[in-house]
Amino acid sequence: MSLVLDPAAQDLLFREARTANAFTDEPVTEEQIQAIYDLVKYGPTAFNQTPLRITLVRSAEARERLVQHMAEGNQAKTAAAPLVAILSADNEFHEELPHLFPAFPQAKDVFFSERAAREHAAGMNAALQAAYFIVGVRAAGLAAGPMTGFDFEGVRKEFLDDDHTPLMVVNIGKPGPDAWYPRSPRLEFDEVVTTV
Repeated sequence: MSLVLDPAAQDLLFREARTANAFTDEPVTEEQIQAIYDLVKYGPTAFNQTPLRITLVRSAEARERLVQHMAEGNQAKTAAAPLVAILSADNEFHEELPHLFPAFPQAKDVFFSERAAREHAAGMNAALQAAYFIVGVRAAGLAAGPMTGFDFEGVRKEFLDDDHTPLMVVNIGKPGPDAWYPRSPRLEFDEVVTTV
């Protein structure tokens, strides 16, 4: 059985998509990022939670501050990318639940009154939203370079607050020359899927 999605779209989103390590200097516009978000906001999460927060790093001054917290191997490409996004989890996401999950507005207090429960849910659901964001970047014809090689606490203190947990930094743009490392292997179906 084949997938309903057109093979060219499958390639764009998955088979041919790669993590970019170099970009052209073509800008990434606010309109492109808005269109990406307007698409990926529909991805499912538990209780329709929306804990993902996106901090766009555009100014040269902010970029310098961020680069200082990146691992050495990620500094040059972060400094040169047309746009960089810090993706974080809002641990106070539950305040929006009465609006976002009107079928059960009490979920805010029933399930998320404790900070530890919120942090767990925020981390899991924001990571899911971050994956949607990366696929959305690809759907816009751009490449994403997601990274977790950075000083998490340093980035939190520099750009966020105590209620936000950084998840990843994503370089975004049109891929430049030699943008890709060789494709790494993937596990096959039988190595991953078990039927019980």
